[in-house]
Amino acid sequence: MSAKVHLHMHVSDLARSREFYEKFLGGDPVKVKQGYVKFLPEWAPVNLALSSGGHIGAGTIDHVGVQVESVEAVMAQLARVKSAGLTVTEEMGVNCCHANQDKFWVKDPDGVEWEVYHLNYDLEGAEPEAELRSTRLAVIGATACCGGTCGA
Repeated sequence: MSAKVHLHMHVSDLARSREFYEKFLGGDPVKVKQGYVKFLPEWAPVNLALSSGGHIGAGTIDHVGVQVESVEAVMAQLARVKSAGLTVTEEMGVNCCHANQDKFWVKDPDGVEWEVYHLNYDLEGAEPEAELRSTRLAVIGATACCGGTCGA
């Protein structure tokens, strides 16, 4: 697998958004959970996660990220970003977004949050997940996640 751009969006009507993205991306979602849908279209290097709870016109983009092919790739990018002097929040081996992941986060000058992550394995069932997304970067070191109800 090569790197993919990850977009997580909060949507006002998950069923309607799912229908739209099935048509636009040309296929079914790869993961469907309560309040959450994920698409990995074959033709585009994107990982699109949708979570319910957004409001039309209220800024639906939750965060942006890059999904990489290995933990080693996460660590290499982490070292590079740290050496460039950027502040990072590390989350290794976290259960988040219906998956176990190794990742780190940075925030740009305008507050856009970026994550670089490797999906170690999908979680099945109702595993507990962190739900502190809104305070993730404000509280360095907190257990955090990728969306209000988790959804990468």
